[in-house]
Amino acid sequence: MNTSALDSAREAVLGRVRAALSDVPGDETPDDVIIARDYRTVDPSPRAALIEQFIERVAEYNAQVRRVSARDLPAAILEACRARGAATLVVPEGLPSAWLPEGVTLLRDPGLSIDQLDHSDGVLTACASGIAQTGTIVLDAGAGQGRRALTLVPDYHLCIIRDDQVVGLVPEAVALLHSAASGPGRPITFISGPSATSDIELNRVEGVHGPRTLEVILVDTGEA
Repeated sequence: MNTSALDSAREAVLGRVRAALSDVPGDETPDDVIIARDYRTVDPSPRAALIEQFIERVAEYNAQVRRVSARDLPAAILEACRARGAATLVVPEGLPSAWLPEGVTLLRDPGLSIDQLDHSDGVLTACASGIAQTGTIVLDAGAGQGRRALTLVPDYHLCIIRDDQVVGLVPEAVALLHSAASGPGRPITFISGPSATSDIELNRVEGVHGPRTLEVILVDTGEA
């Protein structure tokens, strides 16, 4: 598509937006319009039920998920790397040192190029939270999570989540993101299974826009 065609399409879209807003008073602010928010914002289910639902929903997205104790986490990470044949692993800043597997070449970020990320065997990260209702993992670029490219470029993502980070509903997860959303340079990513799309014949293709394989280790903190 040439530049003139792009400009034309842009103007068409903006024209529709202007038309839709034509009856809005110029001095109106978002707070002037009351929006009904009577949807559920908290899931009252027992913690154990939320954890089981999270595990079930994550697995439904063709992601690998298993639950281990905090004591067994380092061994589980090493086992996952060996099973995957991961010899080089990207690790973001702030990842707990106890999680770093022995016998694996660690590529520490920041400082890695896209080419280095692409030629790595995978990435190991923490996360901000998990949503039981949707089987979604939330990253907010906090400690141990890194920049967005780390979880989009490598073909394998090994993600660690504590069971006390699992919430029931999407609004609960969004409420926890206030600090990240209001700070500069904190991209927020919602991950529901490995990257997947479909071609024109509706054949599922994985690994197009992100990792082909997502593996989740849920750490038992004794609170569920």
